[in-house]
Amino acid sequence: MRDERLTKLADMMVRYSAGVREGEQVLITGGAAAAPLIREVYASVLDAGAVPVTLVSLPGLQEVFFEHARDAHYQKTPAIMQSIYEQADAFVQIMAPENTRALSGVDPKKQRALALRDKHLTDLVIERDRWILTLYPTNALAQESEMSLREYEEFVFSALALDREDPASFWRARSSEQRRLAERLERAREVRIVGPQTDLTLSVEGRKFLEDSGQHNLPCGEIFTGPVEDSAEGRIYFGVPTAVGGREVSGVSLTFREGRVVEASAEKGEEYLLSMLDTDEGARYLGELGIGTNYEIPRATRSILFDEKLGGTVHLALGQSYSQTGGRNSSGVHWDLICDLRQSGELYADGELLQKDGRFVGFEL
Repeated sequence: MRDERLTKLADMMVRYSAGVREGEQVLITGGAAAAPLIREVYASVLDAGAVPVTLVSLPGLQEVFFEHARDAHYQKTPAIMQSIYEQADAFVQIMAPENTRALSGVDPKKQRALALRDKHLTDLVIERDRWILTLYPTNALAQESEMSLREYEEFVFSALALDREDPASFWRARSSEQRRLAERLERAREVRIVGPQTDLTLSVEGRKFLEDSGQHNLPCGEIFTGPVEDSAEGRIYFGVPTAVGGREVSGVSLTFREGRVVEASAEKGEEYLLSMLDTDEGARYLGELGIGTNYEIPRATRSILFDEKLGGTVHLALGQSYSQTGGRNSSGVHWDLICDLRQSGELYADGELLQKDGRFVGFEL
């Protein structure tokens, strides 16, 4: 039976998020498990008069690559892949993992090498600014979230506002309040994050704050910028666990001096954390400060795409900046770590209380 929520989601990604126009070429990438949504996106692109091009990955191919790839395979992006990305006008990416721990035994150095090989493709997509990323509910994601598949589907579709008649209108309305918050933060010189095992200050002077109400991520709901690269001072504790690179990383503590991570530890996954920090020089500096504004998400699920939007949290990304914010950090890494401020947490802008215990002061979000 056709799920009308998938039709809504596809149309929202194609028309509202990516703004696909007649005659354009749209690259659709995703896992095979997302086939129902990929079909809906494919149809929506055709209905818009554009040309859909699909790249669907099969389960287990990544493991095969890391097992059999030689040094030469990590040196250069295949020319055919380069050409596809260069000629695409818009990008739709659908994550649909069937085993979130499939890469747990892979050497992190190999994962870093592949990410560095294809970094220029990621840069191209971001600079073109016509991309949208979402996930399709799978059993693996439901298991990570400690839910049944049916419960997880309802959780996902609710967070995306797909249970509403017109989700795009819902997010357009939410956008105005997020812009007001972004404008307040753009007047600030310094942001301070205070919470359990956390007291961190960083400069945002001269940086642009962007808001995402469905333009690039679904679920959406965040305000973000690139902090001044050498400004972070203090310590922060990221208590929200994440499943990344086939591993769980949780209980991360980072200490910053002059913007650089000088001390790092994790209660789980510390070896992976330290490995990522050694990817390149930029991996020890911040590329993003984000503030979650989506209170439709009730709890964390070990999915960064969802958890970084959770209302009452902030996230800091190690590594690559978004140039649109004025950020200048360069790295093969962009890894969001999430700090929960919903209990005994505070957020300040130039000393003025902006948020307390996960709720904004003076903003209706």
